Amino acid sequence: MYKQLFLIAAATAAVASATVATSAEARQRGRVVSVQGSGGRGYVKQRSVSRQPGSTSINRSLQTNNGRGYNSNRSANWGDGSYNGGRTTTLNDGTSFGRSTTATNNGDGTASYASTRTRRDGTSTSVSGTVNRDPY
Repeated sequence: MYKQLFLIAAATAAVASATVATSAEARQRGRVVSVQGSGGRGYVKQRSVSRQPGSTSINRSLQTNNGRGYNSNRSANWGDGSYNGGRTTTLNDGTSFGRSTTATNNGDGTASYASTRTRRDGTSTSVSGTVNRDPY
């Protein structure tokens, strides 16, 4: 009798944990923090995260009471032998900077990559190429 109850409880726990793991695959989270001090000083900070199988997106922002701040968006996608990701940050004055990267498995033992970095002044630097798999 107790063995059967134990087996039923164990099976229920296994099903519950499998359900939790499945729901954890696609998840969104967010957080907002507001700090206010004396003399009108303070800030509001926000962060939101969205994760799904094969992709993730993170948005962050900070705004101070004196008008300074930024908004940053970071994302990545991957699957089927490829990756595409990057981040862009925009300041309150409209200036933006960031980077982006792509990588692809060519299927013939090589992989291609390309990465671009953009600075605050608008200039950018890019690098790209193909790498071979090192045979042992």
